[in-house]
Amino acid sequence: MPPSVDDGRRLGWLPVAALAGCMLAWNAAAEPSWGMQQLMAELARVQHSTARFVERKHLKILTRPIEVTGTLEYRAPDHLERHTLTPKPERFVVDGDRLTLENARGQRRSFALQDNPVLWAFVESIRSTLNGDLATLERFYHVTLDGDDGSWLLSLTPKERRMSALITTIRIGGAAGRVDSVEIREANGDWSAMTVHEEGQ
Repeated sequence: MPPSVDDGRRLGWLPVAALAGCMLAWNAAAEPSWGMQQLMAELARVQHSTARFVERKHLKILTRPIEVTGTLEYRAPDHLERHTLTPKPERFVVDGDRLTLENARGQRRSFALQDNPVLWAFVESIRSTLNGDLATLERFYHVTLDGDDGSWLLSLTPKERRMSALITTIRIGGAAGRVDSVEIREANGDWSAMTVHEEGQ
């Protein structure tokens, strides 16, 4: 039986439908899936943030964790402050390549981060994450990413021997351009877990 007019119309749409399908497939392939570069870009958009934190330190010599509370402040690209409120007041301020420590008695020490490579690496685990600076992170750590934009986890494994002798892994978790947890696993078996609550949360 010869094809009807309706059949011809249907057949006429086939090349158009096939072309549309190919274009949709190409567009899907052209759009990169969410990953490390997208996360770093989202983090880098945040120019200033302040937050409260609660950190629980689990030490093998103690039966209960030590709880530490305080505030955090970050100002792009290289200013980071940690003010401990309990159990005793302390300040930890990084500005550029300078670190200043202040204890409960008001005594201060200030030195260049480059003078202490282990502490420098630790500072950059947080600061470079907040800054979306993957190049600096990869200078000090092997970096892996799990999850998606709604809930991601960065795992940082130290490259430098002196750092890895103290810390085995740092895990930083969050959502979109926000950090909400930091877990540090030490080589001696001690570990700490910090939860971060940005102002307004």
